[in-house]
Amino acid sequence: MLGFLRQRGKEKTARAVEKTSRTWFGRITSLFRDARLDDDLWDELEELLISADMGVGTTQKLLKRLRERVRQENVTRPEDALDLLKQEMVAILRADRPAAPDASRDGGLLAVLMVGVNGAGKTTSIAKLVKLYQEDGRKVLLGAADTFRAAAIDQLQAWGARLEVDVIAHRPGADPGAVAFDTLRAARARNTDVVIIDTAGRLHTKVNLMEEIKKIQRVISRQENRASQMVMLTLDATAGQNGLFQARAFTEALQCDGIFLAKLDGTAKGGVVLAIADELRLPVLYVGTGEQPDDIAAFDPAEFVDALFGAEELGQAR
Repeated sequence: MLGFLRQRGKEKTARAVEKTSRTWFGRITSLFRDARLDDDLWDELEELLISADMGVGTTQKLLKRLRERVRQENVTRPEDALDLLKQEMVAILRADRPAAPDASRDGGLLAVLMVGVNGAGKTTSIAKLVKLYQEDGRKVLLGAADTFRAAAIDQLQAWGARLEVDVIAHRPGADPGAVAFDTLRAARARNTDVVIIDTAGRLHTKVNLMEEIKKIQRVISRQENRASQMVMLTLDATAGQNGLFQARAFTEALQCDGIFLAKLDGTAKGGVVLAIADELRLPVLYVGTGEQPDDIAAFDPAEFVDALFGAEELGQAR
């Protein structure tokens, strides 16, 4: 999907991880340039990866794989070991990545259900997705199923007006399932390609609110000419390991298809992406790369690692 936007997305990804690249992965590159392959190097590498928010478990797994390959392949030059590190990082990000549902070109409808906690950047991420789909020639409709807060409906309608996209909304306090039903019905009538349904920003500990999301899913599933569903979890990249805890709680309660990682440009600890992929087997599908609607990039594992190390080519990792 969106192949013609790939080069622009690659450039945006590079800008989004610039802080992480300069702060941590630039130091990792220097480490392999200046040190020998000894215990001191492995210890310092472990410290740097954990500091980049990769997490202890993922870091240890990565280092175990790397050291095994260095031994098995008789690698003696640090620069060659660095290439192996990049390859293993790409492997983690690619592992068990399912194909995300998508709107087909033959009239199939995709219903994207956006979930996440308050403050994660969910509504702004919806606007970015709208812009991305529009640039790919898709017709989009929004559903304001966050009826808990009147301000949430107003915010979504404001984005809709700015992006020239209709928003299906009920009054504050209305049944979110009814909003989803009316949104799907309107989408069918208007030959829409993609429906994006906003949900209340909710704490993952609120069981009744999770059940509300499941109700919306059931409403979508029961529609005639069923739409393909995608549950996209919005996470704030600046939350670091807390974002990982949120993701784990959501995936235990809901079957999520992937993650929209918002505010990646606002953190120097982008290593959390690898922790998410490794611990949850949940792919990052899109990343937020700035504040404007077109500041979004479809996530590509090799390009992400490439950007982290600031290299033009990733060599064999591709």
